[in-house]
This record gives sequence, structure tokens and C-alpha cells, in this order.
Amino acid sequence: MSPHLLSLLLLLFSSLSITPSLSDPRTSQAALICGNRTASNATRQTVITNFLSAMDAVSTQISSSGYARSVNGTGNETVFAFSECMKDLSRSDCDLCVAQCKTQLNNCHPFSKLIRSGRNYLDGCYLRYDDYNFFEEATSPSDRTVCNVTDFDGNRTAFTENSASLVRNLSSQALKNDGFFVGSVGEGGNSTAYGLAQCWESVNKSGCAECLTDAVTKISSCFPKKEGRVLNSGCFMMYSTVRFYNNSGVGDGGGGGNGGRNLAIILAVVFSASTVVLVLGSVFFFGRRRLDKRRREKKQLGDLAKTVNKSNLNIKYETLERATNYFDISNKLGQGGSGSVFKGILPDGKAVAVKRLFFNTRQWVDDFFNEINLISGVHHKNLVKLLGCSITGPESLLVYEFVPNNSLHYHLSDRRYSEKLSWEMRYNIIVGTAEGLAYLHEESRLRIIHRDIKLSNVLLDENFTAKIADFGLARLFPEDRTHLSTGIAGTLGYMAPEYLVRGQLTEKVDVYSFGVLLIELFCGKRSNPKSQDPLSILQMVWNYYNTNRLPEAVDPILSGQFRAEVATRVLQIGLLCAQASAELRPSMSVVAKMLTDGGPVPPPSQPPFLNSDAEIPFGRSNSRHGSSSISSGNSMTVSLIEPR
Repeated sequence: MSPHLLSLLLLLFSSLSITPSLSDPRTSQAALICGNRTASNATRQTVITNFLSAMDAVSTQISSSGYARSVNGTGNETVFAFSECMKDLSRSDCDLCVAQCKTQLNNCHPFSKLIRSGRNYLDGCYLRYDDYNFFEEATSPSDRTVCNVTDFDGNRTAFTENSASLVRNLSSQALKNDGFFVGSVGEGGNSTAYGLAQCWESVNKSGCAECLTDAVTKISSCFPKKEGRVLNSGCFMMYSTVRFYNNSGVGDGGGGGNGGRNLAIILAVVFSASTVVLVLGSVFFFGRRRLDKRRREKKQLGDLAKTVNKSNLNIKYETLERATNYFDISNKLGQGGSGSVFKGILPDGKAVAVKRLFFNTRQWVDDFFNEINLISGVHHKNLVKLLGCSITGPESLLVYEFVPNNSLHYHLSDRRYSEKLSWEMRYNIIVGTAEGLAYLHEESRLRIIHRDIKLSNVLLDENFTAKIADFGLARLFPEDRTHLSTGIAGTLGYMAPEYLVRGQLTEKVDVYSFGVLLIELFCGKRSNPKSQDPLSILQMVWNYYNTNRLPEAVDPILSGQFRAEVATRVLQIGLLCAQASAELRPSMSVVAKMLTDGGPVPPPSQPPFLNSDAEIPFGRSNSRHGSSSISSGNSMTVSLIEPR
């Protein structure tokens, strides 16, 4: 019997013996916030299974510690979940509140609409699930402020002043009190304001401070309403005319006697009934698949341990903790699709970049194995160097050389920084990127395809030399194969048509991505598949090529810094790399030679233009870079205009 099914049946039967509650679990709903990203039909059953695993983990952890954090699944099917009760609630009230929270979340979760994200805020607890790692978020665009519709019916000026003073006190005192504080201002008077502030356990102290400061600003828009709440990603704040907190054991707390017992039974039965049928349908189809997957992951993990033990890569987790000042937010360099990156200083004074992965064995093993097993064996001046890793601590860490001048995405996202990139600098960057890819494809002892060449994965060192980074999606290409057939993974706008539509992976997939990157770099514009502009950057440059006006496509910031014939040549190489036909694209060694020897460049054929009406369900959003990344399992319908 599936462990999910067994746990749900136990929940159903054990609900009949729940002891009566004499307190108030504060189950009034403040807001239910459902996302708009949906799971594809191909991933539906796996997402359901992962969601159930996440909810099982939430229930177990809540009962033992009052909060829960869970990650279940891999890639685009991963479900991240977090839940926490207000710290003034008793443990039994907390359990009851979260049970109610889970039941109400049925309106968002994958069983009904296949929605991939949802948050439910009750006055006593909070539950969220999503398809990306949100644990450290302090605030987000989905945050909400909820004000009571009724104004305070007494001295509004006095109540407003008391409320303003209260929330400021809550914010400052919560920071000093482990992220939680309750209190009142004007106690005993007719204008008393009562309040509670709490940061979630998933955010650090600086994130808590940021969240509470934001909450104080937002909640002031509710004054002089009787109640107000701020529902942020990283914290909760509430004020009211009545004392609503710390009611455990108080006679007027509500929910006593048979009412608490009946509520618990109803919640357990409803939640169990809504999930048990779906679990039964999933057990047969996915049991064998999960068993095979675990065996494969166990073998990979063993191979990974052998690789690390045979090398000098292993670094103690405690050393990296201290190097990053315990992952202090001030050292955070950015957020990637699989984890956060922090700057660290090793004991010898060397600056490094530490990539922090939150996933357990089943989630991170593929990407982690790739980065260790592939990168540790390749060395080139245009590849970010892997210095070490930690696989023994509570988290998995990768350590890279520190690259101080950020990424191409950073420089092209702000015109102030774009001005620093002269024509000569851009030319040297693109040549370095081409040489790095040529090394991966043809010169290293392994034949490696990167699969995610884009602006944010080309970093710049102190001399603005290009360094290709992030090998989590890279694949080893066997010498005896003409192509690999894989689930797609990468970033929309950079993926070659044969890979996007048929999953055919060769080195020419990287060549296509390089062509897009080259055109972006020299035109000063980014390829954005979400843009409402029907004219893509590839189509724009192709139109200039057809009218013999390629120099006009160059970034206006570079005016006067280049010769027209050189600009024509470089952009024509970009179009040559981005041709629709993989067979027509040159190898990266040929591209590097064309860029440096000044020889003739063949005429390109038309690039593949994605129809502006193409239906593409976007996957996880990379919060740092703003690009849309997708991984295996996303369904899509793409229309391609064939080359002339």
C-alpha cells in the first residue's frame, strides 16, 4: 500500500478519537491567494503525487515543531511547501488550524484546477505551496493587505494614533524577540489597539526586518478601520479593536466541547475524501517509476561520492558557513533556478562564490552530479572554475571562483551599465564565449553540451573576460551518437527549434543559443518570449540583413565605435548560428575562427520565427534574471515559419 494512502487512512480513522479542544485555533480566513501557473497534462499525476507528499510532510512537521518546510519532486514537477502557526497558539490549536488551512487550500491545489501555487492565510496559521523555492522571500508581488470594511466607531484620531504606534512597536520588538511579538497601545481606554506581528521561520533576520518594515507601511492604509492585516511572503501583521491573541485556555476562546471534536472530524474526513481517490489512481502508475528512479539516484549519489573523494574538491560545510557569514543576506549575489549564490571569503582570504542548494537527495542529485562530474574535469579560461563542494552538511554547496563584474544580463538590463561595454569589449566577450563553447564541444576530454547559454550565464571577470557559468543542465554527449532525445530544459528565446519541438539535442543547440546571445549583445536588446512586441530581435536583425542595413541594428550606445563592415560581419555570424536548420549552423570552432580570422562569412538562411500566437505555457520564473525557464514535461504548441 502507498505510504500516502496509508497516512491518509490513518488520518481518517484517528480523527474519530481526537480529544475535545477548549481553546481557539483562530481559523477565520484572512485571504486565499491562488496563482495562475498551471501544470501540464504530462506532469499532472506526478505533481499530484508530489503535492500529497508535501502535505504529508507539513502535517508531520507542524505536529512536532509548529512550522514545516518541505520540497518534493524534481525539475518542473517540484512542489515546495511551507506552513507555520502563530507562536501564541497551543500545539493542539495549531494542528486544528493547519487542518482547516489545508482543506481550504483545495480551491487552489492541483486536484481541481492544476494551479501550481497557492497561499492560505488564517488568523492562526499560514500555508503556502509553489513550484519554485520561495522560502527566503520577504515580500512578493502577490502579497496582500486586507482591511476591515467598518471604521472604528469611537475617537478615530486617537485610535489611528494608537494603531500607528502599535504596529511600529510590533515591528521593532518582533525583531528582538525571535520574529514574534504581541501587544497593545492605549490599554484600558476606549481607543485601545491590539496587535500581533510574526516573521516566518524560513526568512533570516534581515529578511524579517525588510518584511516587517514593508508591513508597517502597508497596514497604515487601513487606519482607522477596526481591523487590518498585512499578508506578506515572509511575515504576518494584524491589529484589531479586540484582543484576539493568546486565547488558549480562556473561557471565551470558542471552539470548546463537542464543537472542537466535530470540527476536527469534519476537517479530517473532508481532506481525506478529497485526496484518497486521486492517490489510489496514482499508486499503480507511479509506484514502479519511483522505485526505478530511487535506484538510479542511489547509483548516481555513489558515483558522486567517489568523484568527490578522489579529488581535492571536498570543503567542510562549517568553513563555507563562516566564509559567507552564515549566508548573510548582505553577501547574496543572486537567485538562480536551483538555488542562491553568496559571496564568501575563505580562511586564506580568497573570494569565492558559494551556490546553496536547498534540495534533498532526490531533488538535487541530477543537477549536482552534473556540476561536479562534468565541470571538475574541464578547465578553460572562458569557463567558471569549480573550486569545491560540500555534500556532508544539511545543505549541498558548490564553490566557484568569484567573478566580480556580474553577468551580461546585468549589464544589458540597465543602460548605465551598457555604456561601460564598448564595441571592443563586447567583441572580446563574444569571442571568449565562442572559444569556451568550442572547448566544451570539441577540445575537452568530454563532449559536453551546455543547454542553457544565455546572458545571465555569461559572467565577466575583473578584465571583462567572458566566463561561461551554470552547468546544472549540461549533458555529456557520447562519441557514437549523432543526437540525444531528451525532455527539454532551458530558457525560452534561446532554445533551438529542433530541440524545442522534438527534443533533439546536439551541439548545434548551443550554437543556436550563442547566435541569439551574440545578437542581443551587439544590438543591446534582450530576446523576450513574453514580450507583446510581435517583432522578435531575430526577425528585426533579419529584416536589416535583407535590406543591407545590418549596422543600423547595432546598439545606439556604440555609435561611432565600430566600422560598418565589421558590424555587418559580426551580426551575419549571429544569424548564421541562429538558422532554423541545425545542419546549416557552423560548429563553435568554425564560429570562433570566423570571428578572429576575418575570412568570408557564408550567407545565412532565415531564422525560425516563433509565431506570436504560439501557445507556450511558461514554467518556473527565475526571479533574479527575469527569464522564463522550462524543464522536461511542459507541453507546448509551437508554430514555426520554415526558412525560405
